[in-house]
Amino acid sequence: MIRLKVNGVARQFDGEPEMPLLWYLRDILELTGTKYGCGIAQCGACTVHIEGKAMRACITPMKEAAGKSITTIEGLGAKSEHPVQRAWRELNVPQCGYCQSGQMMQAASLLKAKPRPTDKDIDDAMRGNICRCGTYQRIRAAVKLAAGAHHHVRPTGGAAEDRAENRSSGEVQA
Repeated sequence: MIRLKVNGVARQFDGEPEMPLLWYLRDILELTGTKYGCGIAQCGACTVHIEGKAMRACITPMKEAAGKSITTIEGLGAKSEHPVQRAWRELNVPQCGYCQSGQMMQAASLLKAKPRPTDKDIDDAMRGNICRCGTYQRIRAAVKLAAGAHHHVRPTGGAAEDRAENRSSGEVQA
């Protein structure tokens, strides 16, 4: 029997200890905000917090979650009012939205570790989270907003403008 806490609620699991945490969250607990992307921890769509640290649920076996506290996007903030969630809404970050729960979980972990991150800190922390729509500039702006940084220019463009800005700045995103 594997015992753990998910979003503050005590849970138990009596299944295959090698089963990925992602499937437990999505299929058993029906917490579908955590997404399946690649299955090999390369895209970040499945990012959750394990003991407060951003981790990839797709490669974390249930046995490694035993006795630990797991936070999903559903548990990040009461009524979706975590500063990261508010910033994402205010700046209208998502385009398709598929990767955004993983993006927000990674950003929340960064801000917990570094409350006033630099652009480099943000880029380094978010590098493993892929957005196929290319909203990287809006993601960075939202992280800054969540950190309390003041912005003089609010991103208003879409993903094409974001990708063009990435190319013109020499920034390469996978």
